Amino acid sequence: MEQQKITFANRNSQGVTMAAFINFPDGFDASLQYPAVIVAHPGGGVKEQTAGLYARKLAEQGFVTIAFDASYQGESTGEPRHLENPYVRTEDISAAIDYLTTLPYVDNGRIGAMGICAGGGYTANAAINDRRIKALGTVSAVNIGAMLRNGWEGKGSSRDAFPLLEAGSRARTSEADGSAQVTFPLAPLKEEDAPNEELREAWEYYRTPRCVCSTAPSIAASRSLTQLITYDAFNMADIFLTQPLQIVAGSIAGSKWMSDDLYARAASGDKNYHLVEGADHMSLYDVPEYVDEASSVLSSFFKNHL
Repeated sequence: MEQQKITFANRNSQGVTMAAFINFPDGFDASLQYPAVIVAHPGGGVKEQTAGLYARKLAEQGFVTIAFDASYQGESTGEPRHLENPYVRTEDISAAIDYLTTLPYVDNGRIGAMGICAGGGYTANAAINDRRIKALGTVSAVNIGAMLRNGWEGKGSSRDAFPLLEAGSRARTSEADGSAQVTFPLAPLKEEDAPNEELREAWEYYRTPRCVCSTAPSIAASRSLTQLITYDAFNMADIFLTQPLQIVAGSIAGSKWMSDDLYARAASGDKNYHLVEGADHMSLYDVPEYVDEASSVLSSFFKNHL
């Protein structure tokens, strides 16, 4: 497998340049055409982490793959930094498709997309809106609006999210007056901040040598909350999400309810749900036995549908 670091213009944004890795299968021949898969990273993540890992795994199975940093994040450009606007994150996926369609060795009729965590939710939303996505995969999918409204395990009331909307609104006013940017953590800043073992593992993944990356502080601009709280990644999935769908989730993941919701709401006539026994949300990011199982399922799915 060969990998190249690239940049491309985001045709949906005001002058944003996307930073990405593009991966080529062994024996790649630029005179041929290949199926391609886009991989979207979790909220607060970057291409060097789990998205890049899955992109490499799929490239080993014969796909051209691309993992990119979201606009305003990682090595992609854009101000304000750390913006986690869900509509922009969805458009980033379509921007990556725009780029792939310009490559002569990509078969435009065989483009798939997958995402991990919030990237899975954003990719589902992109598939609802962008018919160029012919097959959709998710790993530990998170509908980030629902998660912020209802909590990690989905047990909270949406009405309890009003303070987050207020916080986002205050941050916008503060920054408009020239004050310093206000941010909130997308993974616990300290181990003792984690409310449960699964989110302690998020701290470990993003804040320790397990997978720490200098371009991934795993924070978001608080102004993003004014978009995130009311966002539904699966809006209109019951009508427009008709592409083949492969969901992968951990059997003991607290976030599993969001994969369940996607499966229930998707209009796809060909939808599949694979549970990785013993895995939680974070272990599907990088634990070899779980990643191998998930990537094998996704590789077979994309081979069958692209």
